[in-house]
Amino acid sequence: MKLLFDQNLSFRLIRRIIDLFPESKQVRELGLENATDFEIFEYAKRKRLCNSNF
Repeated sequence: MKLLFDQNLSFRLIRRIIDLFPESKQVRELGLENATDFEIFEYAKRKRLCNSNF
């Protein structure tokens, strides 16, 4: 499973689970920190990522 973490979730979380979900990304890492929720959702859908937000 590939996860996409919202900017409200810490990058530290990814470091803790990268061995369990090696393809996980955070929106800041992808340059999407100023994107709308809809744009992030569409990106996740295109890349087949499970969107995780808080």
